[in-house]
This record gives sequence, structure tokens and C-alpha cells, in this order.
Amino acid sequence: MINELLDAFEMEHKFAPQTIDNLLDYCQKKYIHGEIDLKTYRDLYNCLHEKGAVSAHEMSIEKNF
Repeated sequence: MINELLDAFEMEHKFAPQTIDNLLDYCQKKYIHGEIDLKTYRDLYNCLHEKGAVSAHEMSIEKNF
């Protein structure tokens, strides 16, 4: 599942994500745009989060506290 997300990222951007965080942000973008369903998003999010990924959204919230 993550490999498919990685392939989609590379196909769309023409380069590999620089960090796992970039891949998580891409996953979130695909969910917001309706390109992946909730279950797929949650599975990908949990897997990437377990690998240490932090979304840009989470980082911006932490900076405000």
C-alpha cells in the first residue's frame, strides 16, 4: 500500500519524496481531494505515523503551543 502511494507521488512530482513526512502530506492531500477513501487513508496514515512521519498540519499546531 505504501509502495503504491510512493509510486503515485513519484509519478505526479517526477521525483521521490525527500522525507517520509512529505509522503504523509501527499497522502492527506489525496484524501482531501477524494482520491482515496477513509479506510485507505487511515491505514496509510497509521503506517506512516508508526514509521515516524509527522504531517505539516501537526507541526504547525505544535508551534502554536
